[in-house]
Amino acid sequence: MAARPGGAWMFYYDHGLFLTRGRLAIDVRRRQARGFISHAHTDHMAPHEVAYCTPGTARLYAHRHGDHRRTVEMPYRRRLEFEGQQLSAWPAGHVLGSAMLLVEDDRGSLLYTGDFKLGPSATAEPAELPRADLLVIESTYGQPRYRLPPRQEIVARLLGLVGDVLDAGRTPVLHAYVLGKAQEVTRLLTDAGIRVLQHPLVYAVSRVYEAAGCPLGDVAEYPGFPSAGCAVVVPPRGQRAVRLEGLEQGVAIAVTGWAIDSGARYRLGVDHALPLSDHADYDELIEAVRQVAPRRVYCTHGPESFVARLVEQGFDAQPLSGVGPRGL
Repeated sequence: MAARPGGAWMFYYDHGLFLTRGRLAIDVRRRQARGFISHAHTDHMAPHEVAYCTPGTARLYAHRHGDHRRTVEMPYRRRLEFEGQQLSAWPAGHVLGSAMLLVEDDRGSLLYTGDFKLGPSATAEPAELPRADLLVIESTYGQPRYRLPPRQEIVARLLGLVGDVLDAGRTPVLHAYVLGKAQEVTRLLTDAGIRVLQHPLVYAVSRVYEAAGCPLGDVAEYPGFPSAGCAVVVPPRGQRAVRLEGLEQGVAIAVTGWAIDSGARYRLGVDHALPLSDHADYDELIEAVRQVAPRRVYCTHGPESFVARLVEQGFDAQPLSGVGPRGL
């Protein structure tokens, strides 16, 4: 029997997404008996009694919530029986261990993307999009203005800028999210032969990456002073973190997809801003919907105008928040 078009048979929304059978919470930020965690960013997880996630995410989850947390590991593409359903995790291309969740049972199939990105990554397995009857899609960049430049172009600009700063005898200070973007930028730099020093908060996460089999190259914890020929990777300026001594004369570079906005470097308080993102841009969001080919799309974590844009292109779409606590 196919999935009911409205999706009420398979899931419901109650300040977060839940499977109807077994009440598995999906990226719900409040503690639950059982929760699927798509990746280890704090806005997608909570200290659940039992967390379902990939092995990579399990390591990062333990780093952030403690080794005593119970997890059920879900290697990519392997089916797991859960309350009369089959669950499987699929690479999302976002950060280490990031995964989409495919749910299959006698009623049909549901794919939840979580945060994802199409195309290559230096530190995450490339995204794979299985087909599904229902699609719940993360749509952060769901406006046409968020069409990001080609990745190779941005990487070339990053390496060129860092090289120029080093050649001038100054220290490039790269501001990036502690988990994910910081490791991606580090790997891009070390692959280009540039040694990287990291803020202690960043370095602690990087050690988890390397323990999980994701090498980052010539990287070390910041020793308290800049070193000639080294780039330094630190948290974003807006994050509450201890500032590092000796970087007052450094050249600040923010690395974020939001850099595509005009005036981003002034808003972010940096000298340069580069739009390297680990989220799907507008065109990739549309492409993802086309690849999954669902009968209905539910949009979340993005502008509601993206729903209208999908409808204009012939898709049956609505906001996930409109499903309600009892489904449709």
